[in-house]
Amino acid sequence: MLFNSIDFLLFFPIVAFLYFIIPKKAKTYWLLLCSYYFYMCWNAKYALLILTSTVITYLSGIGLEKVKNMKFDEKKSAKYKKLIVAGSFISNLAILFFFKYFNFAMNLLGKALGFAHIQLSLPVFDVMLPVGISFYTFQALSYTMDVYRDDIYAEKNFFRYALFVSFFPQLVAGPIERSKNLLKQLAVPKKFNYDEAKDGFLLMLWGFFLKIVVADRVAIFVDTVYNNYQDYPGMYLIVATVLFAVQIYCDFSGYSTIAMGAAKIMGFNLMENFNAPYLATSVAGFWRNWHISLTSWFKDYLYIPLGGSRKGKFRKYMNKLIVFLVSGLWHGASLSFVAWGGLNGIYQIIGEVLQPVRDKAVKILNLNRDSIGHKLAHILGTFILIDFSWIFFRASRFIEALAIIKSMIFTYNPWILFDDSLYKCGLSAKNFRLMLFCIAILIFVDICKHKGIKIREIILKQDYWVKWIAIPIMIAFLLLFGKYGPAYDAANFIYFQF
Repeated sequence: MLFNSIDFLLFFPIVAFLYFIIPKKAKTYWLLLCSYYFYMCWNAKYALLILTSTVITYLSGIGLEKVKNMKFDEKKSAKYKKLIVAGSFISNLAILFFFKYFNFAMNLLGKALGFAHIQLSLPVFDVMLPVGISFYTFQALSYTMDVYRDDIYAEKNFFRYALFVSFFPQLVAGPIERSKNLLKQLAVPKKFNYDEAKDGFLLMLWGFFLKIVVADRVAIFVDTVYNNYQDYPGMYLIVATVLFAVQIYCDFSGYSTIAMGAAKIMGFNLMENFNAPYLATSVAGFWRNWHISLTSWFKDYLYIPLGGSRKGKFRKYMNKLIVFLVSGLWHGASLSFVAWGGLNGIYQIIGEVLQPVRDKAVKILNLNRDSIGHKLAHILGTFILIDFSWIFFRASRFIEALAIIKSMIFTYNPWILFDDSLYKCGLSAKNFRLMLFCIAILIFVDICKHKGIKIREIILKQDYWVKWIAIPIMIAFLLLFGKYGPAYDAANFIYFQF
């Protein structure tokens, strides 16, 4: 069930209304039932995978709690706890590997054996990738680690824990919630709060704007060019790549924002997943503000356990590179995703290595790092680097990404920017200008957010008659200018494939 579908617009109000009127003891069961129904709308049998992951991590938490309460010596206790954590991680990651990476691994192995002139028939399974498997697997595993580290109690109520893993607003595309935040909230039944409901509703409206007005409109141009990149060389691809940066941002942050809004209406606060990332002045800054729930997950559960920055610079750089390579692989079983992740890791390493040189240059040239010009130059430079890496993310294959880059470099056709050629890439002149106008709105809102100005709060503080005019106008704008895919079908969110 897609957020941007009629089904969800009927489903969510019913779920929220009944949640607030049923008895407190039934609220957890109601949300759990609705969450499983929400997921089973894609493929009912794959709900068994969520249940399996839930049972494994629930039992691991109970096991860790029992080991802590038993009178073992410190060494034996640590050994048993590590075995439980290892069992939880291995079993969950094995499920993830089979459905997402097995065929990719067999393909790589086949190519490696081919280079060695070894012919071997390797198994291949025709299985459909379960929606959101990477998200809920990581969320469940974080609970195991949090209990192991004593950051959270072991949840005794299985149904409440099952709801934590499957909570429908953020189930299939995040944010990847931590047990310290969401599980504790689920333990307290919520009462209807009018102010939170209004705030959540505005969040949902903004999320729908990002998805159906901006992302799905930009997608028409991007898909037209990238799916036929031989027919749209040079500047066409450059424009499409810049626009893909907008598409992926609005598509993914749109989902997260709708999820946050839906949860808030029901009284739950999900973590912020994006914080004006394209206004970052460095690649490291971009990744602190992009898909925050995943980058912080990798920091807490991979980078720090690997040693972080505690074991010298070389080890620090290797740890960062490993994290970004794994992050690329998390996004998809393809060399292009691995290249995308590795490139972003290399960006950060080079940035840190050259930091002393940059500091010296700033001092010699007497530059003012606080000036608007200096910041804009860094924002533009960061965007160019990030946008270049998006080529590998968007391309179907690694070899295709290289062909696209070659076309960008060696095809000179800047005149298409001025002769109306861009209007022949799926969007009419009117739609193209509307897209640019909406992107300008996005930039304005992100600048406000970056400066700590909360537009929702400003709207909600206005007199009732202003809100009664403004909100219907927003809804009408969504209905008039939203794009709903072919034949007005709801368009999938990009991150559903992960």
